[in-house]
Amino acid sequence: MKRLIIIRHAKSSWNEPIPDKNRAISNRGRKDIQLVAKEFQKEFVFPNPVLFCSTAKRARETALFFAIINDYPMELIIYKDELYTFNDAELEKEIKKFENRYKNVILFGHNEAITNFVNKFGTISISNVPTSGLVSIEFDCDNWSEIKNGVTKKMVFPRDLKL
Repeated sequence: MKRLIIIRHAKSSWNEPIPDKNRAISNRGRKDIQLVAKEFQKEFVFPNPVLFCSTAKRARETALFFAIINDYPMELIIYKDELYTFNDAELEKEIKKFENRYKNVILFGHNEAITNFVNKFGTISISNVPTSGLVSIEFDCDNWSEIKNGVTKKMVFPRDLKL
């Protein structure tokens, strides 16, 4: 069994004319990822995870907030430039390269790749995974290279946590 939690980076700031990869998360993004991370604490039993993250600043900041709130050591975060992708085929290729010793993976990345990936591999159609959105998918296999036809277990979107 392989379990993947895939999280789209938090809302980023467009206040400065800087390269896309250097954009930081906004105040709203900080609040949203905190809501999602706290909901994760309540809803998930996710032992011994490894965290993979895009090298984009907004993804790194999202992963750090999430890790801090959930008491995950920063050393668990593995930054990969290949996860700075908007293409689901490239994202799939990287996920299928994960070491099989990892049973539970949390991945921080970008759209369109995330929405397309969860629609291809999950059981629930999602029109758009929002910023700070979390989707949990389980795969009935022992090798990441063999993932297919996963089961969407849970979705956590910030808008659903704001009442």
